[in-house]
Amino acid sequence: MTSDKHPIILFDGVCNLCNGSVNFIIDRDPRQIFRFASLQSPIGQELVTQFGFSPTELSSLILIDGQSAYRRSSAAIRIAARLTFPWNCFWVGLIVPRPIRDFVYDMIAKNRYRWFGKTETCRLPAPDRLHRFLDQPPRSA
Repeated sequence: MTSDKHPIILFDGVCNLCNGSVNFIIDRDPRQIFRFASLQSPIGQELVTQFGFSPTELSSLILIDGQSAYRRSSAAIRIAARLTFPWNCFWVGLIVPRPIRDFVYDMIAKNRYRWFGKTETCRLPAPDRLHRFLDQPPRSA
């Protein structure tokens, strides 16, 4: 289910900040390397379990890249490193010790619903972006 060619980003599908982040990534990923799935979806839950994460924890962004999985700030920085300039410069954030990076990440994650809100259901991608979402059924012609 994983792919070296297309890293997979798992995100909280009902979080407005997370959905906005997915749109941000798509707009800055002209090579269309990333694929997406919500953590709440069956495929998201399967991948979370496959990589040894808790299926009930929805507050972490997860990047699956080949046979490796990254979460929280490590995932965010590794995603940014593959985006267009200037966002790809954020890879230097890896020099900050992970406990410090994750502390900031966790503060935002803990307050994301209060600060940015949430929806009742997972987002539906625009038709031209549907192929990038693993948890969407194929469209009939």
